[in-house]
Amino acid sequence: MSIAALVVAAGRGSRAGLTTAGPKQYQEIAGRSVLARTLQTLSAHSGMGQILVVIHPDDRTFYDAAVGGLAKRLLPPVVGGATRQASVRAGLEALAALPDPPEKVLIHDAARPFLDQGTIERVTAEIEAGQGAIAGVPVADTLKRTDERGLVTETVSRDGLFRAQTPQGFMLGDILTAHRRVAALGRDDFTDDAAVAEWAALPVVVVMGSEANMKLTTHQDIVEADGRLRLEEAARLADIRVGSGYDVHRLAEGDHVMLCGVAIPHDRGLLGHSDADVALHALTDAILGALAEGDIGQHFPPSDPQWKGAASDRFLADASRRVAERGGIIAHVDVTLVCERPRIGPHRERMRERIAGILGIDAGRVGVKATTSERLGFTGREEGIAALATATIRLPA
Repeated sequence: MSIAALVVAAGRGSRAGLTTAGPKQYQEIAGRSVLARTLQTLSAHSGMGQILVVIHPDDRTFYDAAVGGLAKRLLPPVVGGATRQASVRAGLEALAALPDPPEKVLIHDAARPFLDQGTIERVTAEIEAGQGAIAGVPVADTLKRTDERGLVTETVSRDGLFRAQTPQGFMLGDILTAHRRVAALGRDDFTDDAAVAEWAALPVVVVMGSEANMKLTTHQDIVEADGRLRLEEAARLADIRVGSGYDVHRLAEGDHVMLCGVAIPHDRGLLGHSDADVALHALTDAILGALAEGDIGQHFPPSDPQWKGAASDRFLADASRRVAERGGIIAHVDVTLVCERPRIGPHRERMRERIAGILGIDAGRVGVKATTSERLGFTGREEGIAALATATIRLPA
């Protein structure tokens, strides 16, 4: 039977605190939005068909930014209502109106980015029998009931009690009919879709969820999720490597020099087969050295006419691609330019931003420095410019 995922992302997340990045589902944890991580897990499931996200009417810009690169299987988003119930109903109506509507639907909170494939499998397996199914975790703590003064009046048995999670799965026609019925009665007090199904006398079973599948509710939840993911990423990328690079190019006739991808006006130019960007050449060699994959001349030989006059950002981008293909990241790069002129200081920030853009990393991970050779040697005589570079990368252990 065909299945679709309905992701509820129309909430305001007021308990998490709003920022310029939008409500909590659009906050970044370890460099990616909560919503993007949720959608990635759902779309990775082999049995998943289309995915529909219900959003707030004010959040389309945030949504478009979050789903970049995840367009596969995503239907155009639907605008939600004033309550979660209304938002879910809007999504269900949109799925039912498709030319080929799915038979089953998984309803999931956007703010649960730690959903695992096993939980999806357990929920979907139960829907095959025509009943609703929800993920849940048994209550482990002792439960107390209190009066209005806070005094304990009763210890509640934990037997058969579960903390409900999402996804919650149903036959699309069954849960849509139930939502329509409660809406017709003006009811909007149901806290989840299983409660709507229970009211409509639909059978609902609980399957084992996961303690990790928590809902991010407060700002502290988001901070802790970010820290958790970063620690996991650091543990995964435990092979830390450092590479070095060195390059020299002669000064000749010209009216500018290319350094760190930035054209700097000068009374001379750098001579080389490509654009002679000595800094990017040294940095490319540093990354290739960290990968133990040769040097720039091996991959882009000056004897090859296709590289004549080529922009050196192509060489650096290729080195970055090689790191990504091996599942790694570039943690930090540093470049030192050795020259009497031109002055590097006025251009330093543009250089850092340019290198960061080529490598796809934050500018805070890029160092650019300059020094003279006190008028000694070929750099002191302004016969050429030299560059030294180091690169630190992290690869899977």
